[in-house]
Amino acid sequence: MILTSNILAMASLLHAQSKEAAKPINELAPVKCTKSILIDASAEKVWSVLTNINDWDKWQSEISQPKLNGPLHPNSTFTWKTGGAKIHSILHTVVTNKAFGWTGKTLGVFAIHNWNLQEEKGGIRVTVNESMEGFLAGLLRKSFNNKLEKGMIKWLQLLKVEAEK
Repeated sequence: MILTSNILAMASLLHAQSKEAAKPINELAPVKCTKSILIDASAEKVWSVLTNINDWDKWQSEISQPKLNGPLHPNSTFTWKTGGAKIHSILHTVVTNKAFGWTGKTLGVFAIHNWNLQEEKGGIRVTVNESMEGFLAGLLRKSFNNKLEKGMIKWLQLLKVEAEK
């Protein structure tokens, strides 16, 4: 009886976690992008590289000073620099080997960033999507969209190289 209730409690927790699998990007934001790549590695390997925030700067050349403040759980915060801007982020989604996401703020821009991992023939399909909003994002919409697209492509390529080692 106790074993059954523990199993039911775990199933309920997993179901609740999967229902909150990702905070959707703002489809009405002036800046948004979605990209994906197929990585020839296990979900566990891709997950390990992607979620080890403190080591992002070891393989992601556009990032410096990453620091996770606490455990890898929703509501934990982290800081990092990219493009010269320091970003303060809060994890909203941590579903092991499946989904990882955060929100971030810098210089009046608010972003929602999501990663999804899905098994597929040939490896793991990693899809990333992000939206940015705020005064600067609206004002510099074209430039921000171009930089976001190029940045996503580079991040995915670098993730692929690191995960396939």
